[in-house]
Amino acid sequence: MSGDAGEGLLLDAAAVDGWAAAADVVIVGFGMAGACAAIEARAAGASVIVIERTSGCTGSTSAAAGHFYLGGGTAVQQACGFEDSADEMARYLEAVALDPDHEKIRLYADGSVAHFDWLEAQGVPFDRSYYPQKNVVQPGRECLIWTGNEQVWPYREQAKPAPRGHKVAFDGEEGGGALALRLLSERAEAAGATIMADTKVEALVRDGGRIVGVKVRRFGETSFVRAGKAVVLAAGGFGQNAEMVAEHVPILASAYVQGSPHDDGLGIRLGEAAGGVAIHMDEPFLTSPFYPPEDLLKGVLVNRDGARFVAEDSYHSRSGIFSARQPDGIVYLIVDAAIFAYPHFASLTNQSLIDGFETIAEMETGLGLPAGSLQRTMADYNAHAAKGEDPAFHKYPKWLKPLEEGPFAAFDLSFGRAVYTGFTLGGLKVSADGVVLDAAGAAVPGLYAAGACASNIAQDSNGYASGTCLGEASFFGRRAGRHAATLV
Repeated sequence: MSGDAGEGLLLDAAAVDGWAAAADVVIVGFGMAGACAAIEARAAGASVIVIERTSGCTGSTSAAAGHFYLGGGTAVQQACGFEDSADEMARYLEAVALDPDHEKIRLYADGSVAHFDWLEAQGVPFDRSYYPQKNVVQPGRECLIWTGNEQVWPYREQAKPAPRGHKVAFDGEEGGGALALRLLSERAEAAGATIMADTKVEALVRDGGRIVGVKVRRFGETSFVRAGKAVVLAAGGFGQNAEMVAEHVPILASAYVQGSPHDDGLGIRLGEAAGGVAIHMDEPFLTSPFYPPEDLLKGVLVNRDGARFVAEDSYHSRSGIFSARQPDGIVYLIVDAAIFAYPHFASLTNQSLIDGFETIAEMETGLGLPAGSLQRTMADYNAHAAKGEDPAFHKYPKWLKPLEEGPFAAFDLSFGRAVYTGFTLGGLKVSADGVVLDAAGAAVPGLYAAGACASNIAQDSNGYASGTCLGEASFFGRRAGRHAATLV
């Protein structure tokens, strides 16, 4: 996308007849990345203006449970008796990454403990407690939880597993993200950042080859805000932009997209207009979790051919994206009487119980699967599970059990029938300090990006872990704010 006068996203400074306000660093968006960038820029001595489209605290973070993916031996990990190191964290993140950025991963792992300490110093609360069950989110205040594929093969052989999901101390499955965002926003304001709420950025302003400000609209009036050092884009993803979704990640058109109603891709489009490039735009986060109860992980997932296709103990977005990409999207969860239970989220995800069957042969016929297919799959699975083995997908032994106790049940997890939820992961290509890069890898002078409009650690559903978005938005948001403040 050229982003020239056709869209009006990039203006020449010669067209600006006056600046209504000015600061060293101008931040577009007051979510997790924007708030952390503001705090760090102020700590580095820069004046800061944050421009927020809403009245505040309404970005994607406000709808999150409040997980931060952190490790390397945080105070919570130590208190709960888990050993971890920056090296093991980096090995894991590199193993699961679609396109590992080794510099960013190394920085994130090496700085993870200090970043956790920084979050606590800003007032974000974390209990010293561990939640041992396999769950999408803790129902209470418990902090530490397994939120990724650390124990899933082959990753468990590539890096020593450790739980790294740190949930903000908050009772309930929702609200932790909103609490963290409110506290960090208040901290940014207390540090002296000026907040321009209910204001939409409409364009970047360029002087020569450098971004020097933004055009804004507030209550129908247009004005210009000058950035003495840099503009930081922190304006969210593009899940609410139907055209961008259709172009880049059409699978999300058939899913419920999480996030802010203002995730319209503006930050990405502004960055492209200035000469930046976007990467991994075709990769979504996508899920339809079938656990808890955790015993359902002992069941098997099969496609329309009656074949398994993923280790069932995978993190739910890994099993979710594998499921959505099966032929015709058809997927069934098969359980026996010993582990039968309704998935916790079934009422929200429409994972309907198809029926109960006295035998696997009857289930095979009832589901319309090829003759003999499900019977062969189950016989093979049961024979190996009885020995604590799963040579096909290497499910962790804890989740292996022969499925032999009838009646047997099938839940419909098919994409298009069950409800899948997701959000976008692609964004602007940026350096480890948040500098927006062009197609040749050169910096776009005066322009930074962080959060959901930038691409850093979170790249695809297969390698995602709960807390990666908040973790990277806060970590790299801080780096962008600090680096922008030091420009001359």
